[in-house]
Amino acid sequence: MLHNKKDGFLLASEFVCAARGYWLAIFPRVGVETRRLRTLAARIPDPLLRDVAQSALAQKALNLEGAAAFATLAAADERPRTVRTLVACQALCDYLDLLCEQPCDDPLANGHALHEALSAAIVSGDAHGDFYRHCSHAGDGGYLRSLVQCIHDGIASLPSRHMVAEPLACAAGRVATYQTLNHRDAGSFHEPFRCWASVESRSYTDLCWWEAGAAAGSPLSLHVLVSIGAQHDLRAEEVQAVDDAYFPWVDALHSLLDSLVDRGEDLAMGALRLIDCYPTPEAAATRIRLIAREALARTWALPRGRRHALVVAAMTCFYLCDLRRSSSPHMQLIARSLLAEIGWVAAPSMSMLRARRLLRRDDQREYPAAADSWLVSAPRRPDALDDGAFTVQQTAGL
Repeated sequence: MLHNKKDGFLLASEFVCAARGYWLAIFPRVGVETRRLRTLAARIPDPLLRDVAQSALAQKALNLEGAAAFATLAAADERPRTVRTLVACQALCDYLDLLCEQPCDDPLANGHALHEALSAAIVSGDAHGDFYRHCSHAGDGGYLRSLVQCIHDGIASLPSRHMVAEPLACAAGRVATYQTLNHRDAGSFHEPFRCWASVESRSYTDLCWWEAGAAAGSPLSLHVLVSIGAQHDLRAEEVQAVDDAYFPWVDALHSLLDSLVDRGEDLAMGALRLIDCYPTPEAAATRIRLIAREALARTWALPRGRRHALVVAAMTCFYLCDLRRSSSPHMQLIARSLLAEIGWVAAPSMSMLRARRLLRRDDQREYPAAADSWLVSAPRRPDALDDGAFTVQQTAGL
C-alpha cells in the first residue's frame, strides 16, 4: 500500500483519472439507464409490483451509481454496455430484495423462486421462468423478464466472458442463497441461514459464521467480474486474484456496513441483522476494521490495484457518510475505527460523496432510536453467538 510520497502521488493521479472517466463517461449513462428502467417500472400493471419496482429504483438510486462505478475497470470502448449491464444487475438485486420482503405463505420457497431470475440472468439466459409462482402478484408486464434479458445479453457480449463465466455463476448462486435464507420470518430465528453460513465459514477460518454469510450476500463480486470481463486482454490469473480479493473480504465489508446502516429498518421488519451477531459495538468496530484492512490490502495487490482500492474506498465512504451523520455513539465508534483504517485512500471519495449527497438533498434520513442500542431487539436464540463468536486473540492473526 502507501509507502512513500510517490505512492501517494500515483494514487492521487489514479483518483483523478477514475473520477474523470466516471463523471464524463459513466455517470451520464447511469442516468439514461435509470430513466429507461423507471419507464418500464411505471408500465407494470399490478399496483403492488409497480410500487415495489419504483420504490427499489427510488430508494436505491445511489446503489445504481455505485454499481456503475465498477465500469471504470472495463475497457473504454466497452463501458456503455458494461454500465447498462451493471445497472440492470443492481436493479434486479434491489427489486428481488424488496419483493422478498412482501408477505407470503412460504417465504423460503418464494425467495428461492424469485432468485431463480438472478441465476437465469447470469447463467442460463432463460427469461421465461415462472419466478412469481409463490407470489400472490405476478402481473409485472414483463419487467423482471426484461431485466434478466438485459443482464444476460450484456454478459454474452463481454469480450472475456468465458474467463469470468464460472466465478460469475458461483457469485450469483451465493447471492441467491443468501437472499433466500435471509428473508425467513423472525419466529424461525433464521436457523436455516445460520446453518448454511456456518458451513460456508469452514472454508474461511479467519471469518465468523455471520461474516462468511455476509460475504455471500454482496453483489459486488458480480459487478467486478462483469467489469473485468469487459477487458480485452484479461488473464486467468487476474480473474482468480480478483475473485479471491472480493470474496470474501470486500463482499463481507460491504454487507456488514449495509447491515449496520439498515439496522433500524431491519429491526422494524424483523429481518436478520448480521451486525447484531457481534457481542458488543467495540467487537464490531474491531472486526470491521480488520476486514477493511484485509480488503484494501488484497485489492491493492491486484493488477490495477490502485483502481480497485479506490472503488472499494468509495463504497466504504458511501456508508461512512451515513454512519458519521448518525447520532448513535455506536455508529460513530465504528465510523471512527473504519476511517482510521482507510483514511489514507478515502479522503477524495468522502469529499465527493458529501457534495453529491448535498446535491441530492439526501440529508433527511432519520435513524430510529433502536439503532443506538445493541442487542436490544427481537428475540434471538440464546446460543446465537456459539461457535462463531470471536475473541481478540482469535482475530489477531488476520
